Amino acid sequence: MKTISDEEFYAGLKDLPQIKYPFPDLIHPQFQEAREIYYDWIDEEYGFHSLEAREKHKKHNFVDIATRGMPFLKSLAEYHPVSVYTANGSMMDDYFDKCTLEEMYTISDRIDDILTGRESEEPKEKGIYHFYWRLRQYAIECDFPEHLYKRFVSAIHRVFNAYAEEKAYYRTNTIPPLHIYTLIRMDNSGVPPFSIYVALQKDYRTIPDEIFDHPHIIRMQNLCAFMVGIHNDFISLPKELHREGDTMNLIKVMQNEYNLPLHDAYMKALELHDQYLDEFLVLQKNLPFFGDFQNLVADYVADLGIMVAGIYRWHTADTSRYVNGGYVEGEYVSQQ
Repeated sequence: MKTISDEEFYAGLKDLPQIKYPFPDLIHPQFQEAREIYYDWIDEEYGFHSLEAREKHKKHNFVDIATRGMPFLKSLAEYHPVSVYTANGSMMDDYFDKCTLEEMYTISDRIDDILTGRESEEPKEKGIYHFYWRLRQYAIECDFPEHLYKRFVSAIHRVFNAYAEEKAYYRTNTIPPLHIYTLIRMDNSGVPPFSIYVALQKDYRTIPDEIFDHPHIIRMQNLCAFMVGIHNDFISLPKELHREGDTMNLIKVMQNEYNLPLHDAYMKALELHDQYLDEFLVLQKNLPFFGDFQNLVADYVADLGIMVAGIYRWHTADTSRYVNGGYVEGEYVSQQ
């Protein structure tokens, strides 16, 4: 069998097997209006970013992740909290690219204080913290159920703590072991808050907490996070192959873990993704008994699949972020 060189792999990347999801590809009919609001947010809240960075972020249309991932929300007002999280979280990920683990934990803790209401005063300056303060106001305005809001905020805190943990590998240009990668990637995929927010659609907000706490449901939510984290790695691979510090990529992890050429590492990463997808489908077909909520829970997990497909569609539809010159370089200057 002919061995494929790394150069041949890179040249033929588009011709390699791709991820396929058996879930519908949908988008909310008001997605363009949601985009216009998103553009205004960037101008209002992200003045600390360079003009070049703000214009790049507008092209990325991060808010499409929400309108594709949760196409059944009733109004734009219901999109505001998750859209702020999506846009602010993604732009934060870029902006704080060069900060330290300790600095990121400090940032994460203050965001949590704002979202929980422990810090209730409106931040005086526009920017990241003020934007999260707006998220909390939007959540209050759209009658976000308290039990789901607490879950949503807790999941956001996990995401930003994972952003902190990845810094230890980014700043030293170190590829993490596979088991460490999966622990961090589950949260820094950004998906855990999405899996909670899916429950604001239809009548899912009536599902009791004990069902959301069931190991079967938690595992399905985690599988969604793994799938999105991995498919993001596939989409961003051309950018990250030759960029120092971008070590939280499963293909790089597989290459390092098993001493494989890029092609074989790619195929092994795809195999792991598909194992997660197969497990999700098995769990979907074999739900535990949830009594009167059985049909509602079945619909909820089906919409988790739509969420995964929607986020993937955003990744594959975007032609501006994962190309040379399209990514926003971290502008934060570490104090350390």
